[in-house]
Amino acid sequence: MASIQFKLNIEGMTCTDCEKHIVKAVSELGVAQANADFRRNEAVFTAPSDISLDRLFKAIRDAGYTPTGVELRDDPHVEPPSTQAREYDYDFLIIGTGAAAFSAAIEAAKFDARIALVERSVIGGTCVNVGCVPSKALLRAGEVYHQAGGHSFAGIYTSAQRVDWQALVDQKDALVKELRKHKYEDLMDAYGFTLLQGDAKFIDGHTVMVEDQRITSAKFLIATGASPQIPEIEGLSDVSYLTSTSALELCAVPDHLVVIGSGFIALEMGQLFRNAGARVTLIKRGDRLLPSYEPEVSEAVAQVLKRQGIDVIYGATCERVSEEDGIKSVYLIAQGEARVIRGDALLVAAGRKPNTAGLDLEKANVRIGEKGQVLVVDGMRTSNPDVYAAGDVTLGPQFVYVAAHQGAIAASNAVGKEGRKVDLRAVPSVIFTHPAIASVGLTEEEAKAHGHETRVSILSLEAVPRALVNRDTTGVFKLVADAKTRKILGVHVVAENAGDVIYSGVLAIKFGLTIDDVTGTLAPYLTMAEGLKLAALTFDRDVSTLSCCAG
Repeated sequence: MASIQFKLNIEGMTCTDCEKHIVKAVSELGVAQANADFRRNEAVFTAPSDISLDRLFKAIRDAGYTPTGVELRDDPHVEPPSTQAREYDYDFLIIGTGAAAFSAAIEAAKFDARIALVERSVIGGTCVNVGCVPSKALLRAGEVYHQAGGHSFAGIYTSAQRVDWQALVDQKDALVKELRKHKYEDLMDAYGFTLLQGDAKFIDGHTVMVEDQRITSAKFLIATGASPQIPEIEGLSDVSYLTSTSALELCAVPDHLVVIGSGFIALEMGQLFRNAGARVTLIKRGDRLLPSYEPEVSEAVAQVLKRQGIDVIYGATCERVSEEDGIKSVYLIAQGEARVIRGDALLVAAGRKPNTAGLDLEKANVRIGEKGQVLVVDGMRTSNPDVYAAGDVTLGPQFVYVAAHQGAIAASNAVGKEGRKVDLRAVPSVIFTHPAIASVGLTEEEAKAHGHETRVSILSLEAVPRALVNRDTTGVFKLVADAKTRKILGVHVVAENAGDVIYSGVLAIKFGLTIDDVTGTLAPYLTMAEGLKLAALTFDRDVSTLSCCAG
């Protein structure tokens, strides 16, 4: 069997002992000639050509470090760049028309490339059609309705009448149609892109079939996104369940929405329908909400859901599902007890899977991972040097702004040959519940795993003036810093407008700001962003002893 030499980029090594840990971790997978260098943040070794990169990355993570990219060398399965001049139909063919695809196309246009995009469905991808735009529009509507039905201010009398859900859905659809036209369809003509309608299948490394049309291109970008992952549960295929897509198309609010899952989609959809008047039950496999977030964030979110009347069943395993007369029954074992949860609507929100089925990527010598994701190196190149991939299809951070960033870098490298790399060290995440949940950088646990001696600051919203005047103090600020350098390593917020606040955290982490840099700034009083400065002050003093604006 052929062997490949790998150069693996790794974050978190700080000493020679770290090097030994890395070598031990990869050696257990059967690699040879393994060497690690903590100063270069890399490991080099030889491995069989069929080694699983997913297992390799997992071994590194299990050892307490973070793999950030891999370079494949001397791989007989990698198609070498062509040295002969060839005539292709296009310089850059992009499969998909979402955020990654359009960002890539616009970037490639700077290099006068001949560009075509392939779309099998509706132009615009997930975000504008069935993701960010429609969900946030309805979430905001739900918040307004909920606030009309009850608030914390004396002397203000409001009431919430029956929801005309179809009218809200029609308004949402009109917004989606408008944004799809102005941000995607109109750009096709503005930039002179060619749109090819149909399914794309690779024939070889430079050729695809789009329906019955044979298309060649010098370079390709796979930007096909991801779709809802449907778990294997007995009876589920016989039940009329909802996904994040079809839930946004309901014509009426259900009486009781049962949700399999408790991630960001489950939380957003659950709160959306709860605000609109539905009873909501979330079924959670583990014993803690958002386990990859800070424990303080998980606790604050649990308090929010309890206050809003959303039921969460922890430690649950779904055994089977059935439906009778429109009522869905979920049979589960929760903490050792058999239970049946019944509702008139069932939402499956159990993650997402990359859309690679049917592309015939093996014919283009493009490697995929165990979950079907396209494997890429730093510059978004696949195992075929003429094929790139970007966005959710790579199973990187599932955010539209990450997809757009990756798409632009892929295009620059594909047709501009600039050798750019993706930097994901300061990627913000936002869950658009109310209050919102936002995070950037390392958690306390991750920081320790990376070798940092940490200090943390935890600030309840009861210490934030904006929250006090809002009469809503459920939430938290948590900052993670390096104890020696005082650099901010992580910012985690549960608060109203947390999504706006977190951008300051992005800047702090990207540019290496310290606790003192943050405390030395002027924060506008009675804004939620002031909580970030107060949390920084909390590292060294008790902010409850300060007057307004002091510090």
